[in-house]
Amino acid sequence: MSAPPPVASTIRLRCAFISDVHLGTKRCRAELLLEFLRSVDVDTLILVGDIIDLKSMSRSFFWPQTHIDVLRAILGKVRHGTRVIYVPGNHDEVFRELVGSVFGNLEIHRDYVHQTADGRRLLVVHGDEFDSVVKCSRWLTSLGTWVYDVLLRLNRYFNFVRRTFGFPYWSLAAYVKSRIRNAVEYIRKFEEAVAFAARRRGMDGVVCGHIHRAKLAVIDGVLYCNDGDWVESCTSLVENLNGHLSLWNWVEQRERLVQVASVPHAIIDRAA
Repeated sequence: MSAPPPVASTIRLRCAFISDVHLGTKRCRAELLLEFLRSVDVDTLILVGDIIDLKSMSRSFFWPQTHIDVLRAILGKVRHGTRVIYVPGNHDEVFRELVGSVFGNLEIHRDYVHQTADGRRLLVVHGDEFDSVVKCSRWLTSLGTWVYDVLLRLNRYFNFVRRTFGFPYWSLAAYVKSRIRNAVEYIRKFEEAVAFAARRRGMDGVVCGHIHRAKLAVIDGVLYCNDGDWVESCTSLVENLNGHLSLWNWVEQRERLVQVASVPHAIIDRAA
């Protein structure tokens, strides 16, 4: 398969939020994330949990070169002055034992408050602490994870056929979740619970991940931001230099950015 066309050399951002990467699993789309990391010049990178899927790796070890390269890209940003905030999730919760640690420009927090350029205060949490299923029914969580993995495997074959006929990527897993009544109701309650927690702490908004559903919305006066995942949607929440927040689907975003790749040393100072 031929390499995708290059994007513009640097996308200038104030902050980027990514979560639910699940390095260490076959479902991780590490190549696209690596491309994203190499394409952004960001002041602060916030990792909102489930970056390395230690739970999956404890059952079956999977660690290809692209996953190593993703970690090297993140650490490379640390060395070159990017402030990296790491808020571990439930799949990499072992790193919660290191909360409060600072390694140069890398900091580990249980939760974090990010202030945007325009002064808004955003509570950053992974989100599993609001997931009543994880807290109360681990066997149901395991069943859900198994079904999700099956859907993602089917997704790869399904999209191979779509690409053969020239159709763009389409998420079978996301479609199934959107059609299951209990899943839709669970997501709604999760979003409301996260927004309520942020409002109770006097925040203007909240950033989370965990449920693999990217979304920007105002819920009861609170800005709810879910940065999605790098398993099926390949999304991130980005803040431009003026404090504007937007969701990037990297598959779609790179198509737009490729148009300016022919401009030498192009620097983009805004989030599209």
